[in-house]
Amino acid sequence: MTRLPPLAWMQAFEASARHLSFTAAGVELGVSQSAISQRIRLLEDRLGQSLFIRHSQRISLTDAARAWLPGLQTAFSQLSMGTAEVFGPVSNAPVILRATPGVQQYWLAPRLAAFHRQHPEIELQVVTAIWSQQFGTLDADIEIRYGLGDWQDVQMQSLGHEVMTPICAPQVAAMLETPEDLAGQTLLHATGFSAGWAGWLEAAGVGHLTTHARRLVCDTQIMTLRLAACGCGVALAHRRLLEEDDPALVMPFEATLPTREGFWLVRPEERTLHQNAGLLWQWLAREASGPA
Repeated sequence: MTRLPPLAWMQAFEASARHLSFTAAGVELGVSQSAISQRIRLLEDRLGQSLFIRHSQRISLTDAARAWLPGLQTAFSQLSMGTAEVFGPVSNAPVILRATPGVQQYWLAPRLAAFHRQHPEIELQVVTAIWSQQFGTLDADIEIRYGLGDWQDVQMQSLGHEVMTPICAPQVAAMLETPEDLAGQTLLHATGFSAGWAGWLEAAGVGHLTTHARRLVCDTQIMTLRLAACGCGVALAHRRLLEEDDPALVMPFEATLPTREGFWLVRPEERTLHQNAGLLWQWLAREASGPA
């Protein structure tokens, strides 16, 4: 125990490693980016090894950091569960909910607004993850993940069957009568999904456009949707994210592409949700049982 670094330093490392961002870690922990950087430097000095590789505009983990992170996260989880078992869950604790930017803006926001109107006394904290390695229920009560639902040590509830459909600005849709008309458009691609434009084009009978249409690739779906709203091209989006009326975006075709992956409510299997988190879980679960 005498060599164990201060808890605040280890929290700063865990959050920074999960977000791969000192700034995002500071937002989560309620301190400045410079405070996070200082704690990381002190931790590295204490351990005698670097934990992050500082690139010009991003950070990445060293081999030692990758090896240490899982054990540290397990220790934090056990500490949290042990505290709850002895002292009970805190009934007035804030609810921490993690989701991707696209889910937050297009599916979650109207539902959280309705939940907040009904339960204004409950504090909600929404945190962002983009890549799969940024998810992990150790510091979040509830997550909305996208995938096959094959995660370990969690409880899950599917948000329903998923399909993908083209989406674009009304002025672009006016030029699209058949899928063949996509030949003159820019196809906006979002990385990280198993189903994409190649599958939709093949299902629509215009698979040859995969190599002939113009491409613009983004690493988030929300960016493809914003570009589509600006008239920059046609995005391929999950139908669930388009449930709310948005006059800036319309669906030019009826054809959809079913996906094996889907959106899931996820929570820790071994940790009992505190009262407020349980209320939000039930609320979102009821939303999930509605029409997709």
